[in-house]
This record gives sequence, structure tokens and C-alpha cells, in this order.
Amino acid sequence: MRFDTLIINANLATMNEEFGFGRGTAYGAVANAALGIVDGKIAWIGSMAELPTHHANERIDACGGWLTPALLDCHTHLVYAGNRSDEFEMRLTGVDYTTIAKNGGGILSTVRATRQASFEQLYEQSLPRFLALVNQGVATIEIKSGYGLDLDSERKMLQVAKKLGEDYGISVQKTYLAAHALPPEYQGDADAYIEKVCQWLPILHAEGLVDAVDAFCEKIAFTIEQVARVFKVAQSLNLPVKLHAEQLSDMGGSGLVASFRGLSADHIEYLSSGDIVKMAAADTVAVLLPTAFYCLRETKVPPIDELRSHAVKMAVSTDCNPGTSPSVSLMLAMNMACTLFRLTPEEALAGTTIHAACALGLPNKGKLAVGCDADLAIWQIDRPADLSYLIGQNVLKQLIVAGKSRH
Repeated sequence: MRFDTLIINANLATMNEEFGFGRGTAYGAVANAALGIVDGKIAWIGSMAELPTHHANERIDACGGWLTPALLDCHTHLVYAGNRSDEFEMRLTGVDYTTIAKNGGGILSTVRATRQASFEQLYEQSLPRFLALVNQGVATIEIKSGYGLDLDSERKMLQVAKKLGEDYGISVQKTYLAAHALPPEYQGDADAYIEKVCQWLPILHAEGLVDAVDAFCEKIAFTIEQVARVFKVAQSLNLPVKLHAEQLSDMGGSGLVASFRGLSADHIEYLSSGDIVKMAAADTVAVLLPTAFYCLRETKVPPIDELRSHAVKMAVSTDCNPGTSPSVSLMLAMNMACTLFRLTPEEALAGTTIHAACALGLPNKGKLAVGCDADLAIWQIDRPADLSYLIGQNVLKQLIVAGKSRH
């Protein structure tokens, strides 16, 4: 066999059913193994003893380290301008998130700063957050709009997200989230604003700036009926949908997104049993955002055991945003998913690999399988559980994206 790159002397956490993941073999692990890459795709996986006669243009010796799929951060708002540490201080004195939002803070504070920033300023402020994720083994990042709330500003955010991915060779999934909050110019007329959101979506989609559509379904945001109007436009454009749902109350948003066979329902602290059943039937992923839970000092834990019992896939993400999760550590989110929500380390790694890929509709990412994208991470760890155990520590040895090593 001929390989562009061959990785040898690695322990593999494949997260692949073919190697027993989900069927009794933790992490789908293969010890003392090798992996071959051709044209940016995984071409061969097996033990070192099974390695066929071959030629490789490049050989990487993992020296007994662990090789996993590169991580995916499936829910971020990392493109924004401004700073909201003042709100952090306010929450510590007892002011709740809803009160801050109603008084002009929260999302609208970031909207003002993001609207005022030029494209160049917005790119410059977002770049350190983007690179911090990449430098911790993340090769796919979802980035939402939603801090513009007018056509030009939403476009600017999505253009920055697109350019970040292009400049650094990282897969960026661009999500249209104009239905995030009601802008000041539409106060008291949410239906009129939703009509604009529906009008802008085909325009931005035609410009190649939209991969999926999201909304915020909550008492301080938009109703089920308003979100459904946006989702119907997305459906007409063959765009997948996802939803900020059940973060602060049970609005039934998870059931709505499941009815559209949506990719994911995100946050879901107040998720009901009935909507869990609907998500399971639609194969809608539950995206857990423990860092936001932590920052908001929330006490209502997502119904993890019930999600497990219905075999609902659970993803884990940073929710990187300026107000409720100013974090760029996916491994910290993994640790918090374990400590706060009682996920196992195997579930946490699945949540940032194979299940995160499902939450983005990317079947060729998130697992080590022949034919899948060669987005890989080599870690200096003793066992995969270390990725959740070592709180926020960066133990990345090497990142490989589309078969190419990044340094």
C-alpha cells in the first residue's frame, strides 16, 4: 500500500462501532496500532502487527500516545465584539440573566459592539478565540451569527466566520442565528422582526454564508410559532435546523426542532420527557453546554439518565460567547460535563467527536474509520479519560487536518 502519511505506534480511540465503540469496547480502542492516510482521508486502520507492506511519504511516530479524531466544537458564538465582564460582576451580586437582558444588557450589549465594529476589527477580536480552540485539537468549529440582528451585520459576522476557516484551513460550519434576540428597532413587534429574519435568510444562503439555521426559543426571546416560521424558510432551502431550547424554561422547543428532524436541541436543562421521546425518534442530538450552566450558576441539571435510556446522542460544546460562557477550552467543557452532569469520560469524548459530528450533520468526521476525513489529534496522555480528567489542560501533541500536520 502507498500512504501519503502513516502514523505508527499509536493507541487509537476510534469512536467507531466497527471497533466496538458502543458495543462493549471502551472508546472503540485499538492498542499498538497504525493509521494510513491517502488524499486527506483515512485509508487504513489496524494493529502494528497487521500493517501490510507499504510505502509512506511521511511517517509519524506517536510513541505510544493516543490518537483520536480531532475534536469538534459544535456550538459557538465566537465571532463578536466587545466585553461583558461587567455583567459577570452583576450576576455575582445577585442580578439574574433575565433582568440584565431586560435592562439592555445581555445579547443586545454585544449587538451594539458588533454592529459598530468593522469587518477587520471583528476578525481581529475573534481570531484569538478561534486559534485557542484549534491549538487544543479542534479541527471543526460551528460559528453562529446572531449579534448583528440586521442584514448587513449578520452578513459581516458570517463573512468573518467563513474567512477564519479559509485562512487557517479549518472546517467552519456557519449557522444563521438572526432569531437570537429582538433588536432595539423592533421592540414591541417581534412578528415584524421575524418576517425580516425570514427575508434575510435566502439572501445570505445565496451568498454561500449559511450551512444551518438556529433560533432562541425562550420567554426572553421567541415563541414556538415564531421559530417555526423561520424553520419553514430553512426547510424550503434544504438547510438543516437546530435550536437553543429549554435553557431557562420548558417551552417545547426541543419537540419543535425534532418535528423538523433538526440536527440538535441545545442547552436543554428544562427538557421534558415527552420531548426526549420526540428527539429520540428524530435522531436529534442533545447538545450539552456545561460551561454556560456553570457561569449562570444554574441548578437544573439536564435529564442525562433519561436521555441515556432513550439512546439520545449527547454532544458537548464550549458555547463560547461573551455573556454566559467566555470559554475557549473544549476540554474544560468535557470536564464540566463529567463533574456537573455526570457524563462518563467516554461519553464526554463521544460528545466532542462522533456525536458532535452528528450535531453538525457531518458523517465523515468525528471517528476513525476508513473513508472518513483524516482530521486527527495525537495526545500526550496515558488513557483517553485524561482528556476529561486534566481540567482544561492542553495535552495536544499534534493536530492533523485533512491529512496535513499543523504546527
